[in-house]
Amino acid sequence: MQRITLLTIALFLGSTLLLAQKQTPPEGGQPKDFNLPRRQMITLDNGLKASLVPYGTIPKATVSVVVRTGNMHEGPNEVWLSDLLAELLKEGTTSRTAAQLSEEVARMGGSLSIASTPTSMTFTGSVLSEHVPALVQLLAEVVQSPRLPASEVDRLKTSLKRQLNVQKAQPQSQANEKFLAAMFPDQPYGRAYPTEAMLDSYDLAKVRSFYEAQYGAARTHVYVAGHFDPVVAQGAVRKSFGNWKKGPAVSIPEARPAAGKGFAVIDRPGAPQSTIIVGLPVIDPTHPDYVALQVTNALLGGSFASRITSNIRENKGYTYSPFSQVAPRYRSGTWAEQADVTTEHTEASLKEIMSEVNKLQAEAPPKDELEGIQNYQAGIFVLQNSNPNGIIGQLSFIDFHGLDESYLTNYVKNVLSVTPQKVQEMARKYIRDEDMTLVVVGDQKKIEKQVESFKPALNRPQSSK
Repeated sequence: MQRITLLTIALFLGSTLLLAQKQTPPEGGQPKDFNLPRRQMITLDNGLKASLVPYGTIPKATVSVVVRTGNMHEGPNEVWLSDLLAELLKEGTTSRTAAQLSEEVARMGGSLSIASTPTSMTFTGSVLSEHVPALVQLLAEVVQSPRLPASEVDRLKTSLKRQLNVQKAQPQSQANEKFLAAMFPDQPYGRAYPTEAMLDSYDLAKVRSFYEAQYGAARTHVYVAGHFDPVVAQGAVRKSFGNWKKGPAVSIPEARPAAGKGFAVIDRPGAPQSTIIVGLPVIDPTHPDYVALQVTNALLGGSFASRITSNIRENKGYTYSPFSQVAPRYRSGTWAEQADVTTEHTEASLKEIMSEVNKLQAEAPPKDELEGIQNYQAGIFVLQNSNPNGIIGQLSFIDFHGLDESYLTNYVKNVLSVTPQKVQEMARKYIRDEDMTLVVVGDQKKIEKQVESFKPALNRPQSSK
């Protein structure tokens, strides 16, 4: 115990001495390029595609079956119908119950998950290498022969209602719902939540109809990544999926951003803070400026060291966790800053956010500041792709957007090539404060006058993008 105490004191004194001498840690190394493992691609006669990516030496592999459908194929009165289908798909197959599926995957040394997103339904499992063919066969059964038990529909609808009520009670969800509706009106991308009446109207016949209309081999891509035998895995894919119906062709609705700006205050009486979302439509990943815009976002508000975060969190103390992001959709996207700020500082927070945008538009950032952001952005990208799940996610991303693999292999290089002048150009070109939509959720009596000054600027006529 005494030895530990002495060591602690020595470490404390040493660190204090370093601070006193204003010494800094050594600079980090140069970020390395991301090396995408070579993938083998096959296409079956029914249109199903498969990507096989041998990676690493750990004797495990991940298999993901991505069906290119989801909320994007729902009608105006079908919001979350895809989510209800996803829950029913977890209830087993025509020959195995949900419990039997879980037990079988567990015996393979892995797990199974089913996830619904606006643009995909993904069936994923990770198992020991020798069980990859069996996992492929099992996932094929889940996708092609779902049980869809009528006895579980009401229970799952009740669960979705509970989730709906919880989410709709949160100011962040309320703000996001209003913002997306303003960005993508009358489109699936702008419909975040159903009504309870809508959920009540769903029955097994409607779910089955959605499944039959949207699922099939032509919309499906199987990804296998990790340590496995490619020849055996390819054989398993052909055997397990080769006889599935072709189904509908891939059809991805383009996101069409609104031409005008929006302004909304959602009353939340007695709220101690205001939830702010301010943003606008931007470019999608196929645009040549996209990577430079991501770097600009990271510097402006998309990282812990960003300017907006340093301003309204560290310096002013208006908020705890502000962030901005570039959110891609198909052939469009949005840039938005979101923050939960103290009610009395709603106006001040908005002014500081706009001030940082204007400052970046007026003056290119210092080179050393940009380099720190670039190293962060490049390092995060490489770390995210250091496992089979990450690689599958990136391949699915570029396949969805129709990008070449060079998007991934050149990403680090392209991040590091962004100049301070390019960042300034991106801020001027895409993050135009005069064109932004503003949504605020908070105590209307206390914030109405605070946000009034932003109303005229945000409601001026806007030309089409």
